[in-house]
Amino acid sequence: MMMKKNQVCLFIYILLILCKTQVFSQEKQVVDQVVAIVGNSIILKSDIYNQKIQYEAQQDIDLGDDPFCEMLEEALYQKLLYDQAIIDSVEIPEEQVEATLEQRLNYFIRQIGSEEKLEEYYGRSISELKDNFRDIIREQKLSQQMESKITSDVRATPSDVRNYYNNLPEDEIPVVESQIELSHIVKKPPMREEEIQNAKSRLNRIRERVKDGDDFSTLAIMYSDDPGSARRGGELGFIGRGELFGEFEAVVFNLEPGQVSEVFETPVGYHIAEKIERRGERINIRHILIRPEISPQDLRKTKNKLDSIKNLIERNVMSFGEAAKKFSEHPSSINEGVMINPYTGTTRFSRQDLDRDLSQVVERMNEGEVTGPVEMMTEEGEQAFRLIHLRNRTEPSKASLQENYDYIKRLTLEKKKNEKIEEWIKNKIQKTYLHIIDEYKDCSFSHDWLKKHLTAE
Repeated sequence: MMMKKNQVCLFIYILLILCKTQVFSQEKQVVDQVVAIVGNSIILKSDIYNQKIQYEAQQDIDLGDDPFCEMLEEALYQKLLYDQAIIDSVEIPEEQVEATLEQRLNYFIRQIGSEEKLEEYYGRSISELKDNFRDIIREQKLSQQMESKITSDVRATPSDVRNYYNNLPEDEIPVVESQIELSHIVKKPPMREEEIQNAKSRLNRIRERVKDGDDFSTLAIMYSDDPGSARRGGELGFIGRGELFGEFEAVVFNLEPGQVSEVFETPVGYHIAEKIERRGERINIRHILIRPEISPQDLRKTKNKLDSIKNLIERNVMSFGEAAKKFSEHPSSINEGVMINPYTGTTRFSRQDLDRDLSQVVERMNEGEVTGPVEMMTEEGEQAFRLIHLRNRTEPSKASLQENYDYIKRLTLEKKKNEKIEEWIKNKIQKTYLHIIDEYKDCSFSHDWLKKHLTAE
């Protein structure tokens, strides 16, 4: 169906849209040309070849017998959405575009290894990449908002959910994979006062070097304990209020461009920061993070403390939940350590919802079992240890209305949105100027992009 296919294709398109220059340096026999026109927008052959490369990189995605036609149809649909967005005067705040631009580039940088490697790979500076990518992101966000607008009034009532499920053939009832429920008790090694003072002293010395003329970015690369931003000279990109720690924002939003802060503390350590520029309600900053060092002795003490807690649980002195309330240093302690799936908001996890290390630990556990101390990183990036309790594990089974109502409701809603989109495409095609070059006129499209039926009439 169109919506499901759209999500896959758009995901691929977003991940590697910057390939345009690279494609034509590698495939010199390809001469770029317009392959389709939708309203006032064009689709280039390079767009289709970009998606070909992306498709080949995604081994588990099936786009049908003719990927070129599948990808062209997806591009036609995105342009159709964009054309309607322009007609309807849909607007996207520039701050959203800039925020997405930073997130997207940060993703590419993480994938390729460094900012320098990204610039080398594409033969363009980060500034040039941003300029080339900004309009693409704006168009994507307009298309996404237009799609949301089309389906905004779609609802799935209890009656719709029942009818959807009851009309599924037996062999099409979805299988719900194994689900698990977990609890944990988290302990963080203590920070010694002398190490805290050492961290502050190091930052003050770095700050003095910046005041004396040393380059902040170079010092961030050399000394910052934030590996993600250190590779970019400490730069975090444009941020808005509510995106980072309150303690961090309270300092950086009050800086003037070019001003370097005093040393300040957040839950992840100690920082100095420099404001680069401001655009509307968003600011671009760079920072240097120093975490107080934790001694091997304190690491061992933390693990030994968790071993003692596990011993109390195994001797039935207290339940795991009681121990979590008393000893855990994680917010989940108020709920007896029960872990919440951030993707679904429920207590149940599928295997793909877990990070690799946790998945490997849980895979070897029996229901009811409690592990020994397992190393972890907190949401703030701090080193910690935890005990993990496998509360429950279900076996894969066919979905039922009673046990999996929310899941079936999502499928029902998706189906209804698909139907709304399909009808919208059909009507929109009739009112929009469309042209596709002869090379693609033999494609078996899902929709009548060539307007064959209108021509026949």
